[in-house]
Amino acid sequence: MDAKELGGLIPALSTPSYIFNLDEFNARAQLVKKYFGDKIGLCFSIKANPFLLGSLPEIFDKIEVCSPGELTICEKTGVDKSKIIFSGVTKGYEDVARAADDCVGTFTAESRLHLDLINDAAIKREKVFPVLLRATDIKGGSQFGMDEADVLDLISRRAEFPGVEIVGIHYFTGTQKRKPKPIEKELDYLSGLIDRLKADYDFTVQRIEYGTGLAVDYFTDEADALEEERLAAISPKLRELAEKAELTVEMGRFFAAPCGYYLTKVMDVKTNCGVNYAILDGGMNQLKYDGQLQGMQIPKIIHIKNNNASDGVEPWTLCGSLCTTADVLARNVELDSLRIGDVLVFCRTGAYSAMEGMAVFLSREMPVISKYSSENGLTVLRERLYSDVFNTP
Repeated sequence: MDAKELGGLIPALSTPSYIFNLDEFNARAQLVKKYFGDKIGLCFSIKANPFLLGSLPEIFDKIEVCSPGELTICEKTGVDKSKIIFSGVTKGYEDVARAADDCVGTFTAESRLHLDLINDAAIKREKVFPVLLRATDIKGGSQFGMDEADVLDLISRRAEFPGVEIVGIHYFTGTQKRKPKPIEKELDYLSGLIDRLKADYDFTVQRIEYGTGLAVDYFTDEADALEEERLAAISPKLRELAEKAELTVEMGRFFAAPCGYYLTKVMDVKTNCGVNYAILDGGMNQLKYDGQLQGMQIPKIIHIKNNNASDGVEPWTLCGSLCTTADVLARNVELDSLRIGDVLVFCRTGAYSAMEGMAVFLSREMPVISKYSSENGLTVLRERLYSDVFNTP
């Protein structure tokens, strides 16, 4: 979306506000599919942006859900529950039971406890649930998944769990991987694991759910080209693995980041000690870029003027509405004739940004959330929310 398109939507919205462009979201999914091919399924991890769920393109085969709250969103939007991969590092008995009653398509087990819980829920319902065992990072492990030895042990004892069918492996080690080499090493590991499981345990891996963690660029004009290069680089190895087992690639950030726009209004301007400051009605409680630190890196920002002034370009430090010196969104941004009432649009905010901010700090309002498509126009998904409501004695 450009300044003209965004400017035409502003009268229908208050600020601060998010707009998610569904056309751009679909275009990114189509781009991924072009490189990965028809034999690789696509899974959208909704933690990146649950507001896109109700308009998810059919090109997505699976939906990764990691919490009871995300499951509630799935229930409210009426998505096909058979597409859900119910994941998450924390699963209690009630969580598993609820997902079971929702008839989710697949469970992941991040621990022995998870497999026991899923097995018990299945037996009580006289069902058998497909399960992916999550393996931890081979480079040194983390709190996610299980050590390979535990995965192998559970597979060797799979007959002891009549309520589950272990269908394969879930593997995701982290995000923002900029080079193909780490991803290629992980794919080689999974390929070798498939072979070892067949040779040593007579176990056929039917499915692999793999999160690439493919990087998104926020602070360069070459973002689209760089990201397409990464897709092209990892595609051959992914296609190879898809010949050995049903492969689903899980991503959230890479699919959603380019489709988001955060709109915030200039509420005040001042010059202190020679530095131009613009005070915005948004802030770091609502806007977050991965890798951003104290506004030292500048994302793409669209300046929508409330006037026709053109007094020349000056550097501006853009600050939010919180009472902390940490609330700096960007420093030394070159803007022409910035005035009170102008709207600044921060681009590439479609993933995580709306969900990762310190939403209730200073009891500020939470932003309006909207979606847009050329076919259906602008639709408000969530009106402004306030966090100043509490019970009094």
